[in-house]
Amino acid sequence: MKQLTAKEEEIMNHYWTYGNMQIRELQSHYDDPKPHVNTLSTMAKILEEKGFLCHRALSARCFQYFARISREDYRGGSLANVVNKFFGHSYLNAVSALVKEEKLSIEELKQLIREVEEE
Repeated sequence: MKQLTAKEEEIMNHYWTYGNMQIRELQSHYDDPKPHVNTLSTMAKILEEKGFLCHRALSARCFQYFARISREDYRGGSLANVVNKFFGHSYLNAVSALVKEEKLSIEELKQLIREVEEE
């Protein structure tokens, strides 16, 4: 799965949160100063080329964009990319690094194991 830049992820978060939108609707979800419509339109086209958005024509020059993949699918793919790239395809190595760097305590790890076992 291709990765998103910070700006692309920001746009996708709007689509994941608010659903199908035209570019002007997307623009309305930004604080001032709002990004220009042309900028958002270009970004939407890039996201469509990357496979994250699709569009349907509402009229000759008016399109409604919608997310092609879910936020959950993107997160899963992103996590897999990080694990593969930095931890030699090993989730165990990733968790071990979190514990060693004290980002995850032993107690939190035990709690996680309990929760998984209960499922």
